[in-house]
Amino acid sequence: YSPDLAPSDYHLFRSMVHGLAGQCLANFEEVQNWLDEWFRSKDAWFYRRGIHVLPERWQKCVANEGRYFE
Repeated sequence: YSPDLAPSDYHLFRSMVHGLAGQCLANFEEVQNWLDEWFRSKDAWFYRRGIHVLPERWQKCVANEGRYFE
């Protein structure tokens, strides 16, 4: 297992970071409410698309021999 190949890093968390831009969440309840709403706002296509691009992203990691790339 390599954390560099964790599926959630590619699609889920990347999208989450964009959604959090400019947000100021003051406490755990605000964080939890934001996350609940964020997950509710994503349709099935969002997850399906993320799954379908994984093989290409994994191949890119392998081709770069684990080195960092954007």
